[in-house]
This record gives sequence, C-alpha cells and structure tokens, in this order.
Amino acid sequence: MKVPPEISYRNVDKTDAIANLVAEKIAKLERVCSYISSCHIAIEKIHDRPRSGSPYRVRIDLTVPPGHELVAESNPEQGTQYEPLDAVIRDAFNAARQQLVKLTERQHESDQSKNYEQLQETTALVTKLFRDKGYGFLKTLDGREIYFHRHSVLHNDFDRLEIGTGVHFSQEQGEEGPQASTVKIVDKPGVRAGKSDQTLIEPP
Repeated sequence: MKVPPEISYRNVDKTDAIANLVAEKIAKLERVCSYISSCHIAIEKIHDRPRSGSPYRVRIDLTVPPGHELVAESNPEQGTQYEPLDAVIRDAFNAARQQLVKLTERQHESDQSKNYEQLQETTALVTKLFRDKGYGFLKTLDGREIYFHRHSVLHNDFDRLEIGTGVHFSQEQGEEGPQASTVKIVDKPGVRAGKSDQTLIEPP
C-alpha cells in the first residue's frame, strides 16, 4: 500500500484482538490488489442497546489507481441482536474484498485487451502507391504484402505517404485476402503530394 492505512475508533475500545483482525484483513486485501493507494477504516459504536441488529458500524474506503474509489460498509440494522464487533468487521472486509476482486478482474481484462491490440499492430513499409486510385501496398518485416485503401490511413495522411514510409497497421481479412484496416505513419512522413495523379511502384 502506498500510504499506511488510517484506522479510526469511535466509542469503541481498541483491543489487541481487534487490531490484529483488522491488520489480517488489510493484508488479505493487499493480496488481492498490491497497488491500493489508500485505505481508511472507521470503526464505531452507534447504539448502546439497539432493538435489533448490531450496535456497531464499520466503513472501509479504498482508492485504487488510476482513480477508483471503493466503499464497503457493514451496519447490520436487522438480524442477530448485538452481533459482535469482530463479525461486523469481517462482513465489511468481505464486501470490500468482493469489490476489489471485481475491479482487478476488469483491469486485468482491459490490460489483456490493450496488449492484444498492440500485438495486432504490425510494422511495415509502403512499397507501392497508386494515388489516382486511392490505394497502395505495404510490405511487412516478414515479407508479406498487404493491401490498404486511402480511407484506412489515419488522420487523412494518405497524401503524405511515400515509397519507404514506415507505418504501423492493423490487419483484417478482406474479400480478396488480408488488408490493412488502419494505417498510421510512424517514420519518414515526407511531403504532401501535389494534385497530379501518380503511380509509384517499388523499384526492382
């Protein structure tokens, strides 16, 4: 945890047993998520003799990068009368843990998706350009030739392409074979072409 957890007690005696239980539960949260930014825990007694439920309330506030805030609270108003404090603490931490598990799973899935997209993005060079017809061909580092259309070039940069321009591209399967779904200039952007039609073919 980036900063030590903050634990406050209100109308509750801080005993070694309670402090040890809280420390144990915090450690379990950190095993679920090792990058928790902060943890605030409020333990309080809100009733002396409730007609039902527990006199205790426990609230846990967690912050998790990049900007997630999780709140778990146990304030059993009904059920077992005078439910002991340790049971209320366990309920609150169980709720916090469930939220934390769901959040880390979503973040993990998001990271996997981003990594997959990055893996799909391949480096290539422009080897053929047919400006008047609005398409060209790329050659990948492993020698594959990939068709692309001017509409697949990001930022309307088709007219900035030259033979030898380095690009990143994402591939999809077209009607006549593999083609680039997106093309992004990464090297040798060149100058903007004039209005005259050109057919540039890779020299032998």
